[in-house]
Amino acid sequence: MSGARFAVSGTGDSPVIPPGVQTGVRAAAWRFVLQRASAAVLAVCVVVHLVSIVYAVRSGLSAEAIVARMHANPVWPAFYAIFVVAVAIHAPLGLRAIADEWLGLRGFVFDAVLALFALVLLSGGLYAVRALAG
Repeated sequence: MSGARFAVSGTGDSPVIPPGVQTGVRAAAWRFVLQRASAAVLAVCVVVHLVSIVYAVRSGLSAEAIVARMHANPVWPAFYAIFVVAVAIHAPLGLRAIADEWLGLRGFVFDAVLALFALVLLSGGLYAVRALAG
């Protein structure tokens, strides 16, 4: 699509974009927004996760004590569920962008493989959260 030119409407407001291209542009815009939004969520989650690890190590907490705290407070499983959802959104979109830009991989089959990858990340991550939450 780079270098593609579209006719400008008579009002001068916006270009006239064919419907098939419009759908692709709209999908790309949503992928862009989801990628950036999930990155923002991940940034917060990573900081909270690292701070909690440093706190646990400095306090000498055992693995059993950490799991017990997760059982006692429903905020931690909810936090890690949000973390997992953000990863399941962010990673496949990032891989899609890299594969498209660097390798030229695109299309329905590749998107289906990445959707399956997202489901694997989501189900595996939520399974782990549920196992730790008790």
